[in-house]
Amino acid sequence: MNNKVCVNLVVPGIEERYNVFLPINKKTLEVIFLLNKAINDMTNGAFPMSDKLSLINALDGSIYDVDRTIIENNILNGAKLILL
Repeated sequence: MNNKVCVNLVVPGIEERYNVFLPINKKTLEVIFLLNKAINDMTNGAFPMSDKLSLINALDGSIYDVDRTIIENNILNGAKLILL
């Protein structure tokens, strides 16, 4: 799985945590959409679709640039991220 990283994703809106694999060559905006869709499906709509979500570094609170890829944002295996 050289083209993916495994991260710990915290979703405060539904008080859940997930370990997910993110494709490193996709733009962060695309990954946010895919995560939103997957979590919306898994929760039967409890986590609504939104175009206002951000991916945030849980350690320092920085918001990742949506126009850069996961690898360009330096998101690595074991990273702790917040979808907010």
